[in-house]
Amino acid sequence: MNDSRRAQVLRAIVEDFVATNEPVGSKAIVQRHTLGVSPATIRNDMAQLEQEGYIAQPHTSAGRIPTDLGYRMFVDRIDEFKPLTTAERRAIFQLIDGDVELDEMLDRTVRVLSGLTRQVALIQYPTVARARIKHIEVVGLGPGRILVVLITDAGQVEQKSVITPTPLDEDAVRGLRDQINAEFAGRTLAQIFGSSPTAEAVATEPSEPAVRDDSGLTQVRAAVVDLVAATREERIIMAGTANLARSGSEFGEKMAPILEAFEEQVVLLKLLTSMAEDHEGISVRIGRENTHESFSSTSVVAAEYGHDAGSSARLAVLGPTRMDYPTTISAVRAVAKYVSSILDRG
Repeated sequence: MNDSRRAQVLRAIVEDFVATNEPVGSKAIVQRHTLGVSPATIRNDMAQLEQEGYIAQPHTSAGRIPTDLGYRMFVDRIDEFKPLTTAERRAIFQLIDGDVELDEMLDRTVRVLSGLTRQVALIQYPTVARARIKHIEVVGLGPGRILVVLITDAGQVEQKSVITPTPLDEDAVRGLRDQINAEFAGRTLAQIFGSSPTAEAVATEPSEPAVRDDSGLTQVRAAVVDLVAATREERIIMAGTANLARSGSEFGEKMAPILEAFEEQVVLLKLLTSMAEDHEGISVRIGRENTHESFSSTSVVAAEYGHDAGSSARLAVLGPTRMDYPTTISAVRAVAKYVSSILDRG
């Protein structure tokens, strides 16, 4: 589509339909947009756009609405994004930043992103390959039971209860904690999980024992490996599903499959990991461009975050195809930037 005026007409239809949720006619375009041509000329342009598949007529004698192809052309031609307001940027910084654990930070992130866009927000739990074990705490829970808590310098915290061969007194627990930290503290998660062929190999790698063989050291080593594996599990955190209710009439019978897909972590993970970055780290999937049938009536705007910190993950916004794309893209890009800077600081 090389005709610049038809591109302007398409843009006008997209913007008006997003704003009103009503089919757009030629008179409305003339009244709301300064294109310098008559309604008859606009009708001719609309007829050509319809023939090329960029817009459609939902009802006889009605105006036109964008198709998936029309939204795609509109998104590909966006050359100016609405910047976030100072208040919005301040809200992002205040809610996301702070001395909190990774889980809390990610939970705040999706709530902020959902609030900014009034859509469903998703964030993929990062695989922080370069994160190091900051400390391993070992706490006695009772005769023959201890709690192993793994803390990384990226803010991840995982814990696991362990049964020891024999009851341990406070001195034995303290010695066990010192020994396990001497072995693992400062090592990266990738070194522990990736460089060894099996978890058992790591759990039994030789060391200078500081306590007796039945002290629980072997069990604690195995627990550390399990906890490292837990930090690498792919997870999705989500917020704002109630926002779909505002757009319920747009989804119709497709609402139930969308909600069912939300319950499947694997589906959401495949959705995010399949989205390669297109323009300045942002990827947009519109309607049937989404490979999963449940999301064929939705659009997804995603961005990678935490790359400089060694992460490989994405955050995204999901909503109806009738989406304010410029504002949504700006919000996704800004939040991804903030999260990346926080992870980079460790």
